[in-house]
Amino acid sequence: MSLLELIFGKKKQSASVAKERLQIILAHERANINGEESTKAPEWLPELQKELVAVVAKYIKIDQDALSVNIEKRENMELLEINVTLPEKEGDTE
Repeated sequence: MSLLELIFGKKKQSASVAKERLQIILAHERANINGEESTKAPEWLPELQKELVAVVAKYIKIDQDALSVNIEKRENMELLEINVTLPEKEGDTE
């Protein structure tokens, strides 16, 4: 461990931060299950979408509308679906 890491600490990678956030969201949702099926989107969903766009935009140039986040309830589980529309490669003729 270097002296700078001791002083400033080691910066977490964005993938591990995103994983931690998703785990917190899932734990929060599981703790609040009361047997009612809600069709209303959770209040944290728009913020999650903004953060995901910011993370993806670090690596790929995308619009805000190119990413969508949905929650679907199926039987005894909830599904978090994330769709990202990637831009076409420049010079790709296919």
